[in-house]
Amino acid sequence: MLSNAVEALYIFDQHNESILEHVYRSRPASARVVLPLYLAQPVPRPSLIYMPNINPPTVLFSVIHNSLLFLSPVSTETEPLFVLEFLHRVIDILEEFIGDPLLATKIEGNYDVVAQLLGEMCDAGSVCNTEPNALRDDVDVSGFLGKLLGGVGLPGSSPALLPSGGLKQQLSLNPISNGPAIPWRRANVRHTSNELYVDIVETLSVTLAPSGRPLAAFANGSIAFTSKISGVPDLLLTLSASGGKLGMEKSIELPVFHPCVRLARWKERPGELSFVPPDGKFMLAGYEVNLMPSNLDLKAWSNTNLQLPVSIEVSKSLGLTGADFEVRLILSSNFPGASTSASASRPNLGTRGSGRSTPIFGSSASGPTLQDVVITIPIPKAVRNITDLRASRGEAYFTPADNVVDWRVPTKDAAAAGNATLRCTIVGPTTDNDEDEAISFSFDAVNGGYDKKEETYQSSGLDNSKKSSVKVQNQSRDQRKIQQNSPLMPSSASVSFSVKGWLASGIRVEGLVLDTRKSRGLGEGVKPYKGVKYLTVSKKGVETRC
Repeated sequence: MLSNAVEALYIFDQHNESILEHVYRSRPASARVVLPLYLAQPVPRPSLIYMPNINPPTVLFSVIHNSLLFLSPVSTETEPLFVLEFLHRVIDILEEFIGDPLLATKIEGNYDVVAQLLGEMCDAGSVCNTEPNALRDDVDVSGFLGKLLGGVGLPGSSPALLPSGGLKQQLSLNPISNGPAIPWRRANVRHTSNELYVDIVETLSVTLAPSGRPLAAFANGSIAFTSKISGVPDLLLTLSASGGKLGMEKSIELPVFHPCVRLARWKERPGELSFVPPDGKFMLAGYEVNLMPSNLDLKAWSNTNLQLPVSIEVSKSLGLTGADFEVRLILSSNFPGASTSASASRPNLGTRGSGRSTPIFGSSASGPTLQDVVITIPIPKAVRNITDLRASRGEAYFTPADNVVDWRVPTKDAAAAGNATLRCTIVGPTTDNDEDEAISFSFDAVNGGYDKKEETYQSSGLDNSKKSSVKVQNQSRDQRKIQQNSPLMPSSASVSFSVKGWLASGIRVEGLVLDTRKSRGLGEGVKPYKGVKYLTVSKKGVETRC
């Protein structure tokens, strides 16, 4: 039977020096015992390592974050994801309370706060409270840090009355909970300004065949929500997609939600998120969208059907000796489904976009904007150098240490839409054949010069025969060079970019409603400011094979 218990937590700095050791239960292997065994593992080290030589046999869980090493030894049967999730929760909580980025100096300088947090999050090995809002009511944060967090820890009881169909889910990893009635929201929340913000970010992962036909196309989305409102608000966020309810069911695959979301409402009406939010910024939901339709026509489908702002084409083995390659960048200036009202924060979330194509280039803040276009071309290690980089627009440079060519293309003005090309010449490794050909060419040149001095009308036929022979030799040498340079050509190219005000999946925020009947402690006549932002990002996510 699985015990699902955390025995200890060890934290080491970038020099593998111990900065914290916290034991929860039993007598686990000490930090000085498990660290050498962990470092003895070959890189990359797995997150779970079985150590049978320790008495009793121990499983060591590890997470690396900001050059800090988090280790947790367990000698009993425990669900692996349970311990790993706990380590990630510890990192998130420490960043929330002592600041991001999480550094060794911050942990050592705020050990009193860290000790309280670790004690509240796990009691005798049982995980009980991992919500920042609930921990703020229990952990004493004094000094400047307490002022930074808003002077939390005020006396008072948590709201006991929940809306109808109350929230039964718990974010804690264990049924045991010492938090308030709503574990993800701290008690007595007060804000002078009432604001609600929705930020939807989608990361593209697209792979294109040499012909341009998509092999796979996904958008991984996350919905970040910021709640700065007093009391206990009850909210309804409505999402929409082309095709209505059926389109929403097909668009969002593998959704994950914060425990504050009422799952029954989502299952009954896909696209509607009903929840009581935590205070501050949190991740409301995550999802995946398959950008390729189920009824895929392989002959008719191409990269243009994806409606991406950027596409690339690669041509290899160009020139007389096949030492050149060319990358062609195609920038699109229109996006079907993008609306001028969706690109920036706006109070009114109830209006939908018109659905017409909207230019994404230019300085206008009303339309989507394409930024940070960088094409990355991996180069085989056998390439000694790239002698010439000729870009029709932007700047390109070769980094020998990483064996990549980076090409940055500006998109600040409306003239940026269109095509751009980059042509590069590679230099391969030096071989003995190259030296022999150089000597042979020099010898022929000398003879040619000598023969040229003795040239007569009667010798013109012999000269033509010699020229024809030299031409055949040159063509043979060029073919051999093309074959030698073929393995030195790039096999792929990827593009990075970001588009503000547009989502590749077409998902949009239909509305955000505050239910005053179910909410508590809002005050009379509260009308919070509402805003939404969209962002599509590709971090080398659109890749073309060649």
